[in-house]
Amino acid sequence: METKYIFVTGGVVSSLGKGIISASIGRLLQARGYKVTIQKFDPYINIDPGTLNPYEHGECYVTEDGFETDLDLGHYERFTGIHTTRNNSITTGRIYKTVIDRERRGDYLGKTIQVVPHITDEIKRRMLREDEKEEQLDFVITEVGGTIGDIESAPFMEAIRQLRWQLGRSAVCVHLTYVPYLKAADELKTKPTQHSVKELQGMGIQPDILVLRTERHLDDHMRMKVASFCNVDLECVVQSEDMPSIYEVPVNMQKQGLDAAILRKIGIPVGETPAMKSWHDFLNKQRNAKREIHIGLVGKYDLQDAYKSIRESLILAGIYNDVKAKLHFVNSEEITRENVAEKLEGLAGVVICPGFGSRGIEGKIIAAEYTRTHDIPTLGICLGMQMMVIEFARNVLGYKDANSREMDEKTPHNVIDIMEEQKSITQMGGTMRLGAYDCELKEGSRVYQAYFGGEKGKLKGGKPTISERHRHRYEFNNAFTNEYESKGMKCVGINPAANLVEIVEIPEKRWYIGTQFHPEYSSSVLNPHPLFLSFVKACLS
Repeated sequence: METKYIFVTGGVVSSLGKGIISASIGRLLQARGYKVTIQKFDPYINIDPGTLNPYEHGECYVTEDGFETDLDLGHYERFTGIHTTRNNSITTGRIYKTVIDRERRGDYLGKTIQVVPHITDEIKRRMLREDEKEEQLDFVITEVGGTIGDIESAPFMEAIRQLRWQLGRSAVCVHLTYVPYLKAADELKTKPTQHSVKELQGMGIQPDILVLRTERHLDDHMRMKVASFCNVDLECVVQSEDMPSIYEVPVNMQKQGLDAAILRKIGIPVGETPAMKSWHDFLNKQRNAKREIHIGLVGKYDLQDAYKSIRESLILAGIYNDVKAKLHFVNSEEITRENVAEKLEGLAGVVICPGFGSRGIEGKIIAAEYTRTHDIPTLGICLGMQMMVIEFARNVLGYKDANSREMDEKTPHNVIDIMEEQKSITQMGGTMRLGAYDCELKEGSRVYQAYFGGEKGKLKGGKPTISERHRHRYEFNNAFTNEYESKGMKCVGINPAANLVEIVEIPEKRWYIGTQFHPEYSSSVLNPHPLFLSFVKACLS
């Protein structure tokens, strides 16, 4: 069949969960046998989120092809298992840069460049994925960031208006709004939703389906009221109540017929409701997990979204180990030698989190020393791995001044050094070592067991090889490899092309592993990452 397009917009307030709804729609359509992809259009002018502080926009998610994207792409991948690319994340900055670059080349032959039609045409081209040469897609789901009425999102709304007219029944608009509960009046209020839809209609877009975000159940009378005032069929008014877990949302949406409503609007026979057995099996494991395990996240960003993929990877790994992972943020800026025992008290395991810059690194180093000497399972990711390496150099190799060139350019013991290809780079955005790279594992190592168990693994050149995603400028300094190996920290994962140390571990510890790559980007609901599974299992032993 020809590709169908679903546009997901939001109104009233931000942070309602458009990404979760988009991912849920994708999961439900996949369950019906359709091939889907999901893309995010963000109205901000940054080319990508790569230079944004996590406090501004949460974590920066990295695709396999090395593009820095919005964290919602993490939800898309975790829910659907699809591999997104740079073409799944578009910003106003990328749109304008493309148009301006064309203008500078003279492609427009002297015409005046305007928002309409030039910017909107480029947005439409991207929404239709005209540059993609992938196999035929059944559905393209497009989430537009921000809230209806935001001045910066107007070109995106105009593009959707034009596409709705152009595509006819091949396009559907799903609008997510908020129905607040006023405690003093003991009432749910639909007026914000009515105003949001009216604003959308004023832009020339009539929503086909409304998803009402609510903290309390909406009865049929309330749904009928919304349907009547917003010109939407009753069966197309769906409520998204607070759920115990975001992974319950697809099932909740299916029960209310969201996927069926989309198919009917497009003119596709609905057929039988898919069983989604594997998803329900996962949810049953989640509901039946009674035991709790407490894991610390040692980092400098006291913000849940800053480590979103790590948090979700740990939660998923907990579920598959039949436990509830309770995560505790430990601010590395506040850790000292005097209080580290108190800060990490009661934790079954610790993750030394990634990041950039010198703020909070001494606390990470102290935490790494404490978990190493007290044999607490520890996973260091990217900068976290580098802090484990520095700690080992200072306290085991005896190099008290050991450091990273990122923190101290003059350190004589630069156990972490800048990558050779990074030395001539001056711009920040999109210039790091990004995307998926191969890593050969040392047979018999703990990471080899985690990835492959007793099996031989994927052989490339006769060696067990994995592929993981990266986001860094600095690397382990191979000049110190022999010293580390002789003192007990083994280099057990090597990139064959660059001879870059990707993984270090201390075999005699219960579980003490650092990875230069980001395993959290590759963990999904139905395929949790083996390193996180192994880490949580070690925390339980």
